[in-house]
Amino acid sequence: MQTQTIPTPRTDYASILRNYSTDEAASLLKIRPQTLRAALCRDGHYAGVRPRKLPSRFLAWPADEIDRLLNGEVA
Repeated sequence: MQTQTIPTPRTDYASILRNYSTDEAASLLKIRPQTLRAALCRDGHYAGVRPRKLPSRFLAWPADEIDRLLNGEVA
């Protein structure tokens, strides 16, 4: 009896897991890191971008959403 393998869609984990640190995101956006932290504390987001909080208490800003902001698109 032959076993049949079911093909699964391949996921590009590098793009899913790609994040910027607060310092990297601020540098790309040409703002101070404290601006990102203050906006997050005040509004819960910066221009619609919500970071993930890592177990190490650092923030991980989604790279695809930051890149969209840099291109002038809505995050």
